[in-house]
Amino acid sequence: MDDERFDALVDRALDEIPEELASLVRNVVVLVQAEPPPEEPDDLLGLYDGVALTERDSTMLPGLPDRILVFRGPLLDFCDTEEQLTDEVRITVVHEIAHHFGIDDDRLHQLGYA
Repeated sequence: MDDERFDALVDRALDEIPEELASLVRNVVVLVQAEPPPEEPDDLLGLYDGVALTERDSTMLPGLPDRILVFRGPLLDFCDTEEQLTDEVRITVVHEIAHHFGIDDDRLHQLGYA
C-alpha cells in the first residue's frame, strides 16, 4: 500500500470519531511515520506524545501541540488484508486519542481497544 492510501485510512479513522468527542480534542496533531522511534518496540502501532487532559491544570502554559503518531510499517506488517488494516488503523487512532483523554491501557483493553 502506498503512503497516500495509508494516510487516507488514517484520515478516515479520524473522520469516524463522533463529533462530540472530536470537538474536545484540542492542540493535537496526528502524524504518520514510517517506523517507531529507536527507543520504542519495533512492533509499536501508535503513540500518544503529550499530557493527558486529566493531568493538566490551570498553571500549564499553551505550547506545542500534543502528538499522536501512527506507525505505517508495524501496521502493515501486522495486517494481512486491507480490511484488517483499516480496522487496525481505526483501533490505533481511537486508542491514542483515548490516551489524550487520560484513559489508560487497562481500560482500553476492557473496551476492546488494546
